[in-house]
Amino acid sequence: MINAYEYFKNHPKFNKLVGDDFLFVEYKCPLNIEEYQLWIENHLITYVISGKKDWITANKTYKLTKGDTLFIRKGVYTTRQYLESEYCVMLFFINDKFIKKFISENPTFKREFNHKKEHHQIFDISTNDVFKTLIESIFHYLQQGDEIPKELVEIKFKELLFNIVLNSNNAEVLLFFNSISQNTKTNIENIMTENFQYDLKIADFAKLCGKSLSSFKREFKECFNATPNRWLINKRLEHSKILLLGTNLTANEVGYECGFKNNSHFIKSFKEKFKLPPKQFRSLNRSD
Repeated sequence: MINAYEYFKNHPKFNKLVGDDFLFVEYKCPLNIEEYQLWIENHLITYVISGKKDWITANKTYKLTKGDTLFIRKGVYTTRQYLESEYCVMLFFINDKFIKKFISENPTFKREFNHKKEHHQIFDISTNDVFKTLIESIFHYLQQGDEIPKELVEIKFKELLFNIVLNSNNAEVLLFFNSISQNTKTNIENIMTENFQYDLKIADFAKLCGKSLSSFKREFKECFNATPNRWLINKRLEHSKILLLGTNLTANEVGYECGFKNNSHFIKSFKEKFKLPPKQFRSLNRSD
């Protein structure tokens, strides 16, 4: 599965402006891929210049057309491309550190929030003419092709965030920013429970959590009292049990949906935990 942030940051073919904690990219999507899955280790603001695209989560599909903007939290997503139209988009990647700094430097944006509140994975962003003018100015910088000072890029990025949070229609985004700024530690529990079913490496999960591999393993053990590998297998098996009893997916499809890309490994692991292979477990435990 592609890490979109690393892909855009390191690939030489894209127009981009790179900072320490942020990345701007102009992206023209090729028309030969209709649907694919990706993951992003940093949050993403996406603004559509032309074309159409869907961003798909477990609970909702977000349909984007020209002029639409989304704030997408770091995680795993499926995207759907419409092949009849050329898709061009501005991508703004931003990490937790930049958001914390932004809120810290602008205390008027600090808000009280419920620490137990579950935030959406994706937020629709309300924009205005000033926002679109700002996007155009950034687009012109990208088109110049010259080396742009990081300090100027950072100013533009902050201006982008100012425009978003000053719009009262984006109050949920501001609350999410505050949830990041007021957490001294990355919420490993939330990130893992939202993304456990995806076929990511342990090192990828560490990046999602903004940790080095060693720090991630240590804090993971403190949080779950288990190693990442053991916890992931158990969590995926528990989820596979739910899908076997609650859906009509085949056993192979259930294993795939739960992050087991090797079917024999899924069957063996399932049998070790539940004492029966998946098909037999379903037939004995479903009422229909």
